[in-house]
Amino acid sequence: MARRALKLASWTSMALAASGFYLYSNKYLDPNDFGAVRVGRAVATIHELFVSFDDTPLGAASLAQVHKAVLHDGRTVAVKVQHPKVQAQSSKDILLMEVLVLAVKQLFPEFEFMWLVDEAKKNLPLELDFLNEGRNAEKVAQMLKHFDFLKVPRIYWELSTKRVLLMEFVDGGQVNDRDYMERNKIDVNKISRHLGKMYSEMIFVNGFVHCDPHPGNVLVRKRPDTGGAEIVLLDHGLYQVLTDEFRLDYCHLWQSLIWTDMERVKKYSQRLGAGALYPLLACMLTARSWHSVNRGISHASVTASEDSEIRDNAATYLPQISQLLNHVPRQMLLIFKTNDLLRGIEAALGTRASASSFLNMSRCCIRALAAHNKRNACSFFRRTRISFSEAFHLWQISLYELTLRVKGLRLAGWVSALLCWLLPAPH
Repeated sequence: MARRALKLASWTSMALAASGFYLYSNKYLDPNDFGAVRVGRAVATIHELFVSFDDTPLGAASLAQVHKAVLHDGRTVAVKVQHPKVQAQSSKDILLMEVLVLAVKQLFPEFEFMWLVDEAKKNLPLELDFLNEGRNAEKVAQMLKHFDFLKVPRIYWELSTKRVLLMEFVDGGQVNDRDYMERNKIDVNKISRHLGKMYSEMIFVNGFVHCDPHPGNVLVRKRPDTGGAEIVLLDHGLYQVLTDEFRLDYCHLWQSLIWTDMERVKKYSQRLGAGALYPLLACMLTARSWHSVNRGISHASVTASEDSEIRDNAATYLPQISQLLNHVPRQMLLIFKTNDLLRGIEAALGTRASASSFLNMSRCCIRALAAHNKRNACSFFRRTRISFSEAFHLWQISLYELTLRVKGLRLAGWVSALLCWLLPAPH
């Protein structure tokens, strides 16, 4: 089985690489090679459009690279320029990827990876349209405007096209750079909580999810006006729009996982296509062992031995994982990716999901389910009952959170008293 898993890993690596045979080259493009560029209604060279333009990119990825520049009116901007041959090459890459995935299927019939090709076909054209990215940026900024800790750079539409996107330049450190945060006196735990709140709101309440939160796309800084911590969200090309049916089932599933209602975990996992593999879905979503899921993920912290157990068992369950990925709704696939990226950030910061973060998720689930029920209520009396029930459950969560804090303070007091007793101050 280990040999088969190794062969599978080799073939799937080739399939994934095929999606970027050209696209994922990290070679920087020289701005002088861009030639004439259409920016808004203007056609000119890069150096004619800007007072200054940094030749060295701030970042370069598979589809584009970003440069810092200054416009003639003095605005400092970030210029995202698509690599010239991406459009022509992308269809060839997807075709090659499809051939390799079919080859994997012939060698290992139990492994299903055609969903990978289907997702690439659907998402790549969207990512190549920078006007779509600009619209996504404005939508999420409006959707989450009540979060004063979130900054989405403004889009300059008059100077943007499908292949060139101009936006407000915003500086900061990467969200996984703990040293940067400590140097700038930014609370790491607060940033982790803010990130959790932001994504819970996207997934459970709005169903519009930024699906590429790798550290280069999530910056942190101190706000210039207040000095408070701020998250800067970049690269809005890839979003997942969740249907109401999926979003509400996903809310119910997470509520069941948080409050350890195993019958409902089974019910809503199966509604999401897991079938008999519902324990595997629960483990993949939470990144916890089945034993921990049964004990309660909000009650026990992740241990090193549990992490090791999950890593050791991953290869063993590859066929089942492949089967599960082929049966869950396609919306779930990018949610898996998003969850993994967020956990990577938490691991880098040393802030693995706590009881507090699970309670924030639960709040979002309660609000989302109540909003749906109120929209479908046929009477004012029914809507009022739902509102009271929502308020009561949110109050219960706040009371539970307060209890946890009091217990934490009491424990801290006991530890402090014990240390004072064991280590009395010198006279």
